[in-house]
Amino acid sequence: MPASAAASAREILTRLHDVMASRTPAQAKLNSVTQIIGEAITSEVCSIYLLREGVLELFATRGLDQAAVHVTKLALGEGLVGTIAQNTEVLNLDEAASHPDFAYKPETGEERFHSFAGVPIIRRERAVGVLAVQHSEPRRYADVEIEALQTVAMVLSELIANAGLIDEGGPGTTRPAASTAAVRIAGQKLVDGMAAGFAVFHQPRVTIEHTVAEDTDAERHRVYAAFDKMREQIDRMAREAEFGVAGEHVEVIETYKMFAYDEGWARRINEAIDSGLTAEAAIERVQQRTRQRMRQISDPLLADRMHDLEDLSNRLLRIVSGQMGTAAQLGLRQDTILIARNLGPAELLEYDRRRLKGVILEEGSLTAHVTIVARAMGVPVLGRVRDVKRLIVEGDLLLLDVGEGNVFVRPSTGMEEAFEARLALRQKRRAAFAALRDLPPETRDGHRLTLMVNAGLRDDVAALDLTGADGIGLFRTEFQFLVSATLPQRERQQRLYREVLEAAGERPVIFRTVDIGGDKALPYLQHDGADEENPAMGWRALRLSLERDGLMKAQARALIEAAAGRTLNVMFPMVSEPWEFDEARALFDAQRTFLAGRGKRLPIEIRYGAMLEVPALAEQLDLLLPKLDFLSIGTNDLTQFLFAADRANPKLAERYDWLSPSILRFIRRIVGPAREAGVNLAVCGEMGGRPLEAMALMGLGIDRLSITPAAVGPVKAMVRSLNYGALKDFMDELLVRPPRDLRAPLTAWAEQQGVELA
Repeated sequence: MPASAAASAREILTRLHDVMASRTPAQAKLNSVTQIIGEAITSEVCSIYLLREGVLELFATRGLDQAAVHVTKLALGEGLVGTIAQNTEVLNLDEAASHPDFAYKPETGEERFHSFAGVPIIRRERAVGVLAVQHSEPRRYADVEIEALQTVAMVLSELIANAGLIDEGGPGTTRPAASTAAVRIAGQKLVDGMAAGFAVFHQPRVTIEHTVAEDTDAERHRVYAAFDKMREQIDRMAREAEFGVAGEHVEVIETYKMFAYDEGWARRINEAIDSGLTAEAAIERVQQRTRQRMRQISDPLLADRMHDLEDLSNRLLRIVSGQMGTAAQLGLRQDTILIARNLGPAELLEYDRRRLKGVILEEGSLTAHVTIVARAMGVPVLGRVRDVKRLIVEGDLLLLDVGEGNVFVRPSTGMEEAFEARLALRQKRRAAFAALRDLPPETRDGHRLTLMVNAGLRDDVAALDLTGADGIGLFRTEFQFLVSATLPQRERQQRLYREVLEAAGERPVIFRTVDIGGDKALPYLQHDGADEENPAMGWRALRLSLERDGLMKAQARALIEAAAGRTLNVMFPMVSEPWEFDEARALFDAQRTFLAGRGKRLPIEIRYGAMLEVPALAEQLDLLLPKLDFLSIGTNDLTQFLFAADRANPKLAERYDWLSPSILRFIRRIVGPAREAGVNLAVCGEMGGRPLEAMALMGLGIDRLSITPAAVGPVKAMVRSLNYGALKDFMDELLVRPPRDLRAPLTAWAEQQGVELA
């Protein structure tokens, strides 16, 4: 074997070039390909399976019985070959029969072979066949051999597509022409909002027509020129991005820019060119590796970074091929709902914001860079929408309602009327809620609720003025870490905290120290528990910060210096026992002493609080409360810990209600001791942002809520329509012998009392 994957692939591609250029029939070409590959990597068997009418058919082989050609067929997911095609993955086995998916086909005569390696043949992001090799002696194929096979598989996709040997549509992808039936498709709420517009596909993919290079030096120069042009585009977008005010999305663009200048990425593309591929094929080859890595990544944050690289690969591919016709470059001609598998932030910024009304993604996540940028642009985004390419045709009218988690395709007249009614009602409610902005959240009998907002980005502070909230009850400092490609330095943290405090003015801001680790892992901050089976209950939040005290010291200094001359409110997340709070506070106090010794200006006061999310802490409140200035109940984590129910598990997501007697009784247990100790008690989380749940919390004695900005108006309207004394009496009575379903009696009581729950 040659010493490198590039040399191995180049040797094979050099021989394949003449085969592909010949005028022989496609079957003869495939037969020659199996001979060339088998000889090049000294493998006794080389076989090509192609996807035809939904099944994988043995099309050519060197080493298996020739009688099996066009006879042996495997369904997707059947046997090793079917598994490779279904999962678009590589298999490399020293003993094929030991794999649980092994399926014996007697007509092939393969029983005398032990080792097996197979790679998918990919066309337009899906497997259209499998290239497999086998050997009689048990052995794993070397990495350079697998790499060579993957490169050859890419060239094969061109050969078989040009010969018309594969199902271009693929199983389950056929779509009836110009369907006119109305369809409702569900998805995940990423950026809330409603919008109507016509379907436009982003279409970032470029079909590669030629894969084998005639002149590798010329291909390399084409790639260099494309890189220069792409970087120029990214630099221009970074300069011209307009959001009104600076925000975390600026850091997102900088991270994206960092990828564009990554030398490792450019080097991998050059290595692919060295193997004999054209510039386009080399970019696609590296992109395929990225997609395979993405499928293996369980960490959503790292997956989002890979999506950024995918976005840049698409951009580079369009430049080098001269096919620049994305929807953004062609221009939007009418109100548009953009459809894409995924988007990078720079691609979204290219669109005309006057006509871009919404975005639908086949993938996407709440922490993705494009979501953060779309939120800053005010563009609604619905993610995780399946079958869009099958169910939506370019130009279809779409009604997007992210709040309801769905999109209506080719809506009927009745659907349009219902949508317009909901939109009008939404606008009317927003106007009504906006009118409450300067009114206090006070009940009819004079009980005042402190209503604060949750935030995590610089721009979120603007919600204070828009909603009339009393302050920021939870500033999630980890957001800055989550959108950054590298660990934010102390100076950068300090700048963010100072800007937030200045924007808040006299209104309080409670900074929660970083809640990272576990299910919010950072790719640049590894720890021994990176493969935790239950990350939400693992090495995260305060547990991680106390271990990585350098991280917490830097954040403490940044917060203390940023709050010079002001009151600093600091809250520690996921406190399980009082000694953890003691250690965290001691660390902050030590940093304050250190800064004082250096003559630094300090906050006039530092107030310390804790989040009660771990039920165990409730058993030691008598020890903790005397040390606290405030306490916040984090209902999101508390619920899953109380019920031993992972909130990310779709089967459990709706099983345990926030209005469960267990949760309400647990919270009521905390109210009395906190009041007696003179400690301000708040509830943070989604529970408090729902009017009915917020009403129940008030009935338990909760006087402070910290919720999403969008929920302030509805909750304030509920509070102002409520009689607090009557609610307290009703809740005391209800919890003595609570029914299984508290939602029904609470709703009935609210309706009877005229409480506004819209």
